[in-house]
Amino acid sequence: MGGYILKRLISAIPVLLGITIIVFLIMSLIPGDPATAILGSYATPDNVEKLNRDLGLDKPMVQRYFIWLSNMLTGDFGRSYSLNRPVIDEVMERFNATLILAGTAFALCSLLGILAGVVSAARQYGIADKAITFVVLIGISVPSFFLGMMMILAFAVNLRWLPVSGMFAIYGGGDVPDLLHHLIMPALALAAVATGVIARLSRSAMLEVLRQDYIRTARAKGVPERRVIMGHALRAAMVSIIPVLGIQAGFVLSGAVYIEIVFQWPGVGRMLVDAILKRDLLLVQGGVVFVAACYVLFNIAVDVTQSLLDPRIKT
Repeated sequence: MGGYILKRLISAIPVLLGITIIVFLIMSLIPGDPATAILGSYATPDNVEKLNRDLGLDKPMVQRYFIWLSNMLTGDFGRSYSLNRPVIDEVMERFNATLILAGTAFALCSLLGILAGVVSAARQYGIADKAITFVVLIGISVPSFFLGMMMILAFAVNLRWLPVSGMFAIYGGGDVPDLLHHLIMPALALAAVATGVIARLSRSAMLEVLRQDYIRTARAKGVPERRVIMGHALRAAMVSIIPVLGIQAGFVLSGAVYIEIVFQWPGVGRMLVDAILKRDLLLVQGGVVFVAACYVLFNIAVDVTQSLLDPRIKT
């Protein structure tokens, strides 16, 4: 197992390296002068030249990339020009909020998606199966940001049950109940699409397992149906479901950008949008690389978990 984990970690190096190249090229090839955009009305020739020199933008692109990469490998992601603080400090502070939102949404979509898929497969072509399929199709079809706006209109504006935006109340609050109160709508909106995808694929995986001979044998021997479904079929189907969870984790993490804007959630997604508008290159590059690295590491953890359930995967 140790050798398999090491092999997966080594294989992630070129992926992360490719991500740094893509992010750097995209930010470098954006039309316009970043220094001029940052300075705004203060963009005199002298100020632009000085800022370009401070940001290292006066150097060739290849040289700038290797300087940025070498600094990043030592833990120095640079300094945010718009916020005047280290990039890594800002990213880590914002990532806590994103982790709470994305983690809650991922837990919801995993639990609800697998449960819906199991019930739908166990009651194939029944009323429950048709109802779950209908709801799942709606969940997959509706964009998360649109669902979030509709939830704000229904539950915050009209019914006044939940707060419109933010992570905590402006006056008072700040405790766990206040956080949960603000977390309900964004977490549900973010989890909706992923729940539908997981439910559909869980249903397919369960149906494939339920057609196996050993399942028919267990039923013929009088094993209770709940034990057949949960103890035998679901355990075997999880080998196929776990990779889907890894993919949806990336979807939830990236989809948090839209939800954080809709609900004004103070996470990495909202930070990246603000940084892009301000042309804060180092903050955008550092934030994207950090999130991508987290996604890659999570997929490695998923692969390791899958190999524990099915040792054949390691070979």
